[in-house]
Amino acid sequence: MDKSDIRGVLDKYGKLTVAAGEVSDDTDLFTVGLTSHATVNVMLGLEDLYDVEFPEEILKKSTFSSVNSLASALSTLVAAGV
Repeated sequence: MDKSDIRGVLDKYGKLTVAAGEVSDDTDLFTVGLTSHATVNVMLGLEDLYDVEFPEEILKKSTFSSVNSLASALSTLVAAGV
């Protein structure tokens, strides 16, 4: 997955306290302002961008905790055609 696209969605919907481009791939996004409400908006933005649907079993805080964890989840979803 293109991490710059993920960062774009985070900038648009994540309401982070810093620009998504300023955080490392492994930074805990919840420590830079991501909230549960914003997580839903990020999920919907990523679903639209990649034409996937996050299944219930991966709707966990850990899935949305970093750019790397989001990229990994999205790679799996896209490969599975979910």
